[in-house]
Amino acid sequence: MIGFFIALISGALMSVQGVFNTQVTKSSSIWVASAFVQFTALLVCLGAWLVSDRSSFGALFKVEPKYMLLGGTIGAFITYTVIKSMELLGPARAAMLIVVAQLLIAYVIELLGWFGVEKQPFEWKKVVGMAVAIVGIVIFKWE
Repeated sequence: MIGFFIALISGALMSVQGVFNTQVTKSSSIWVASAFVQFTALLVCLGAWLVSDRSSFGALFKVEPKYMLLGGTIGAFITYTVIKSMELLGPARAAMLIVVAQLLIAYVIELLGWFGVEKQPFEWKKVVGMAVAIVGIVIFKWE
């Protein structure tokens, strides 16, 4: 149950962050805003590490396969694409499309067992759920 609430908080924070970052780009640029976001995230993470974890950064060199270390790089592009989509589509439409894309890609990753994720069987109810979400976007966008 705690995972459910954490996921809801994550979604809410992503939407608020997207709006904040889009507003920051109006006074700077998208890459300055993205760099600031990533830098402040680094500071928060280092602060949290100092007060709670203190595990060795050397463990990062043991991660296999090495491409798993690209999360931060992907994060920079996530920040950019969230800012740009919210700027062009507005927060609600952008968030809906982002969530559906996340669902679709996450399901494909599970189906194919990519990136070390345990392979899951195909389920029609998940495909129908995805279709309902897409229909919801069409209805929401309908003017």
